[in-house]
Amino acid sequence: MTRTVDLEPQVTRVLAPNPGPMSLDGTNTYIVGEPGSGRAVVVDPGPDDAAHLAAVEAALAARGAECVAVLVTHHHIDHAEAALPWGSHFGAQVAAGSAAVAGPGGRVLEPGERLSLAGTTIGVVPTPGHTGDHLAFRLESGAVLVGDHVLGRGTSVVTHPEGDVLAYLESLRRVHDLGPSALYCGHGPELTEDPGAVLDFYLAHRAYRERQLLDALGRGSATVDDLVATVYAEVPREVWPAAAQSTRAALDKLVAEGRVVWWGTDEADVDRVRLA
Repeated sequence: MTRTVDLEPQVTRVLAPNPGPMSLDGTNTYIVGEPGSGRAVVVDPGPDDAAHLAAVEAALAARGAECVAVLVTHHHIDHAEAALPWGSHFGAQVAAGSAAVAGPGGRVLEPGERLSLAGTTIGVVPTPGHTGDHLAFRLESGAVLVGDHVLGRGTSVVTHPEGDVLAYLESLRRVHDLGPSALYCGHGPELTEDPGAVLDFYLAHRAYRERQLLDALGRGSATVDDLVATVYAEVPREVWPAAAQSTRAALDKLVAEGRVVWWGTDEADVDRVRLA
């Protein structure tokens, strides 16, 4: 991916230098503001990295803008680490879905808020599921900055215990109902071609993984590791630990629905699950 790209008149993306199995090419930091306003908002500053800050400052300078606010989609370190340091550096307020991320003097955002910043209006969209404090930001163009709710490649992970699959599915439908013109993801390339179809795929993929789990359990009880080896056999083993957490979160949903039960848990055993 190119380091710095103008996605639309109001949006520039700057790629952070933190690639990895879960962060893909790195964290996407977005600069949002009306051209000519002299102001901009930085969304998901990412890692507190000097080179990344320099790239963001160069992008701000190219727009002739100063940073007036730092918005954060959720608390994960690859999105939020630089929030408070950069807020202090720019003299800008930090705003997020939790006080821990917003920090002293920061702003805790409420679902449905409309923020008038940098000559534009940004809508705050609650998207819990990947994490409890996850937010998305809807722009005037109809594009949505979706953080880790949707990735530019592959699918997002909903991990145990902080993730909530039921909330995640509801959040996918909420973003779908917005009719987004584009999805600007926390990692990977932007999704501009039929974003609604992407969200449909995400919903279908979750249903598919759930059917795989139920089919595997139809052959007998299993541990989480057993299920990961079966369901994620085609996925590189380096992401199996994350897949295990995602599987736990999916099983929590099925337990809550009364479709499976945990059993055989004691000091000499590991958690096993079977059909109810």
